[in-house]
Amino acid sequence: MRLETLPPQSQPATRTPRWRKPAAILVVVALAGGGWAILRSKPEAAPAPAPATAAAKEKKDIFELSSGDVAAVSARSLAVSLPLSGSLAPLSSATIKSKVSGVVEATTLQEGMAVRAGQVLARVDQADLRARLQQQQAMLDEAQARLALATKNETNSQALLKQKYISQNAYDSTQNSVDLARASVKSASAMVELARIALNDGVIKAPIDGVISKRHVQAGEKLALDMPVYSIVNLAEMILEAQVPASEIPRIKVGQDVKFRVEGYALRDFHGKVARINPATEAGSRAMLVYIAVPNGDNALRAGMFAKGSIVTDRSAVAPIVPLAAVRSDKDGKHLVYKVEQGKLVAQPVKIGLRNEDEGYAEVTEGLQQGANVIVSRLDNLKPGAAVKLPAATGGSSSDAPPSAQAKAAEPTKG
Repeated sequence: MRLETLPPQSQPATRTPRWRKPAAILVVVALAGGGWAILRSKPEAAPAPAPATAAAKEKKDIFELSSGDVAAVSARSLAVSLPLSGSLAPLSSATIKSKVSGVVEATTLQEGMAVRAGQVLARVDQADLRARLQQQQAMLDEAQARLALATKNETNSQALLKQKYISQNAYDSTQNSVDLARASVKSASAMVELARIALNDGVIKAPIDGVISKRHVQAGEKLALDMPVYSIVNLAEMILEAQVPASEIPRIKVGQDVKFRVEGYALRDFHGKVARINPATEAGSRAMLVYIAVPNGDNALRAGMFAKGSIVTDRSAVAPIVPLAAVRSDKDGKHLVYKVEQGKLVAQPVKIGLRNEDEGYAEVTEGLQQGANVIVSRLDNLKPGAAVKLPAATGGSSSDAPPSAQAKAAEPTKG
């Protein structure tokens, strides 16, 4: 069967019913409204759980502390010091003077050289000294000869007296001659000894161990009696002479520790102990001199150096110590500190012992143990019982520490 396409024929126009267009619009609106309802119902289908809201509310009440707001309590000995300053001097020094007059033959040492006790420092020409010794020795020999003659005459006179050939007065005169001769021998012996000592003094020796600080003469110069030859200082132990106000002297005791520094050794601490206290005040200053013994085994210190340090006037036993900034007073005037315990701020009463205003610490005799965390900042918004969070450095959360606890106290963390 063959189908053929017929040519279009003109047909009368048909009219669409009026109710179809509004119905289509209603269908589109209904579909759009259903889709919007489905999309809107998805977030509302999963309401926020109640535990998350509670956690956010609790987080608002926790104040995060910075590392500058908290300090850990340590245990050590606390010392109270008194500042002092003064100059160093050798404990022992000597200026050797000549005991004889004469020309210096030689000087063996120079400034800065070490010397031992008994070592020869200089020699004086001994020709005159030897001549004087020989002269005195001759006078001694003469006195001994006179004594021998007087003794012999005394023996003869005694024999004659027994035979009554001489009188008693004659014998007494002979005996007196013996006594005079014996005294002359003693005098001559003393003069010989003095001459021998003078000869030995022509060799000038060091009386102590030390270092030559000054050579006063040169070879060839003429020495007079009591003229200085050498100056020696012993640097093995030094003395620090420090002035202390008379009002502070009751705090100073013999044996107290001293720590100081000197110019040239800026990073080195030197130590000593109080050896003596001058009983009189210095004229004009109304201060008293305190003498501090300082060992100087390596000879680092020198005479005349200026020292500045402190003397330990009191020392506590090993006990917990807290910064003075952490110590507060209640309305009754008793001391307390704010410590962090199990995430809460606790007002802990304490008893304070020794204070060191220079270091800013105080000894705690009762109320705290080593390792406790105390508040050192003035956080007016924090009260006892408040929940706090320690920074990571002190054992708190590992999260980053906030800029400051004051800012957290003023503006709570938002959940």
